[in-house]
Amino acid sequence: MTAVLAGLRVLDFCWVGAGALVTQALAMHGAEVIKVESRTRPDNLRVAPPMRPGTSGLDASGYFASRNAGKKSFALNMSHPAAAPLARRLAQACSVVTSNFRPGVMERWGLGYADLCRDQPGLIYLTMPMQGATGPHRHYAGFGSTIAALAGLTEPSGQPGRAPVGTGTHYPDHVPNPGHALVALLAALVHRARTGQGGRIELSQLESTASLLGPAVIRYSVTGELPSRQGNRVPWAAPHGVYPCRGDDTWIAICVRTEAEWAGLAAVLEMEADPRDRKQHEDELDERIAARTARWDRWELMRRLQAAGVPAAVAETPGDVFDDPVLAGRGYWRTLHHPVMGPVRSASAPHLWNGQPVSPRSPAPLLGQHTEQIARDLLGLDHAEYARLVADQVLW
Repeated sequence: MTAVLAGLRVLDFCWVGAGALVTQALAMHGAEVIKVESRTRPDNLRVAPPMRPGTSGLDASGYFASRNAGKKSFALNMSHPAAAPLARRLAQACSVVTSNFRPGVMERWGLGYADLCRDQPGLIYLTMPMQGATGPHRHYAGFGSTIAALAGLTEPSGQPGRAPVGTGTHYPDHVPNPGHALVALLAALVHRARTGQGGRIELSQLESTASLLGPAVIRYSVTGELPSRQGNRVPWAAPHGVYPCRGDDTWIAICVRTEAEWAGLAAVLEMEADPRDRKQHEDELDERIAARTARWDRWELMRRLQAAGVPAAVAETPGDVFDDPVLAGRGYWRTLHHPVMGPVRSASAPHLWNGQPVSPRSPAPLLGQHTEQIARDLLGLDHAEYARLVADQVLW
């Protein structure tokens, strides 16, 4: 595909999840993303499982690879006094700078927006503090699971009468926060193209996540009622849930909204279409349905229910998704050849550009893989200067 962001160079101080997904999306579209890393304090994901069997170390994490494909790695020891001046010089060669550190970290290095924009009025600067750069909790750190709890997503998630279960694995890091940050950054790029002016984007991950509450906020503001834990149930459908199928830990999701769909479900499962209000007898209804779905192969039941006009889908495992013919047919998966892990199947962007997949152009970098190239091409260091900085453990 045409690299629509070709020519855009990003100096990326993001690590872990939310920020990494923002800059990976830029890299997929052709931007040159230079990820600044440290060997003494590596990105947490570099040591996070899964690891390919037989591999270990800072270059063997599948988790890191899934968030950083297509980037370059520049190893810089920011604890060394000589590192910050190099970082500032490198920032001058870039038109976008990103970070998701706590407020004050970039400023202590002389890399805050006020420091950099004096020489680069067109600089776009994205910062992603957990709870904003102002306010009583501005210095708090956190991860997606803590942000989900603070933003009100965890408490209403779960089964009635049981403790909250939350949204799964760091949901804010993977969905709202990178999505909102990317929209803001692309808007800034459009603004700069029109006016020549850059600017500072401050994305509070707490506020980004809280924006998902939507109807619950409106309901509380109007009625004073708080949402309660309802599991998979919703007010406008019954049955609405996930039911067991034949085999070990296999499931199917079913949603019935209308009388026609209810009649179709009853016909396929050979159960009486009880005329009583389904919503008033959901516990009994779920038990009856589960007893019948447990006799079925999950795929066959999905096909039969769909043919009868009933919304239903197999609850696919990650292995199912890996081999899904629809995703494969649309070119969603791409195999990248990583120097340490070997062939790694990576996800493309969830959209096509002029009918073509938007995919990573290269695997995730080894730590410091591009340090010498960047030092030479962008910082203008000769071999002797580079060797000295490596010996002094400024670059390494």
